[in-house]
Amino acid sequence: MAETGAGVRGMTKWQYTRHTIKKSRQLYMMVTPFMLFFTVFTVLPVGMSIYLSFMDYNVLQPPKFIWFKNYVDLILDDAIFLTAVKNTFILALFIGPFGYVFSFLMAWLINELPRVLRTILTVIFYAPSISGNAYVVFTQLFSGDPYGFINSRLLNWGLISEPILWLKDSNYMMAVVILVSLWMSLGVGFLSFIAGLQGVEKAQYEAAEVDGIKNRWQELWYVTLPNMKPQLLFGAVMSITNSLAVADITVALNGFPSTNYATHTIINHLNDYGIIRLEMGYACSIAVILFFIMLGLNVLIQKWIGKVGT
Repeated sequence: MAETGAGVRGMTKWQYTRHTIKKSRQLYMMVTPFMLFFTVFTVLPVGMSIYLSFMDYNVLQPPKFIWFKNYVDLILDDAIFLTAVKNTFILALFIGPFGYVFSFLMAWLINELPRVLRTILTVIFYAPSISGNAYVVFTQLFSGDPYGFINSRLLNWGLISEPILWLKDSNYMMAVVILVSLWMSLGVGFLSFIAGLQGVEKAQYEAAEVDGIKNRWQELWYVTLPNMKPQLLFGAVMSITNSLAVADITVALNGFPSTNYATHTIINHLNDYGIIRLEMGYACSIAVILFFIMLGLNVLIQKWIGKVGT
């Protein structure tokens, strides 16, 4: 063993890497298929997007290198993009933190229930995040005619004198989108929280009680959360990604484009230039900016979660 340790210490960095790969070659072989798919479908598209963001490319003609012109036009000349950035951050400010906390609290409460009831409620709360019918329900609720559920109730109660155009009036559209997004925020992050709570050993709670933990909040902070750091991080990443990628909800509720661009988001702007106008270079510059915003926020969240329970 001493000779082996001495041999490893005498290796260069490259030799040590080769030694480690050779020693764990079975594990690397198991990971290889995933890494190939990840490289082809994630790394290469991101690299191509960054490359094309410096191009004038409309799909029909060969790309032309224009350096930073797309970024300059986005920031200095594209007022709709700046509106989209503002709307996206407003949505992210509400949907991200509130949706994250809401998902965890619901998972925490459901975890305390008996197994059968816990399973049923998990399905009920998770269903809206994968069901497109939720848009139909909220469209009926916030319908702008007198027969919409909310308008009809407000009219009957005498609180309003005429129907409110919830989905067309820019004064109400953002609030409705935030409400619907929060309702549909119990997605895979919610499921990861359920799994994380189930994975905490009961013996740790008993030991914590012996060590002086006096209430459920202390138990949550000093036992539950430290044991759930992987799930908390995954949930945070998904929450950030989903809050910055809101697009389908705004189109389904408010149309495209929305009135006065009141709920126009970065993804809506990206789809406009990438799918409708086919200005792929410009669309790629939008995607690159969004990518680095998500990356920066994820780094900050990782540092914050690293302090949980310490």
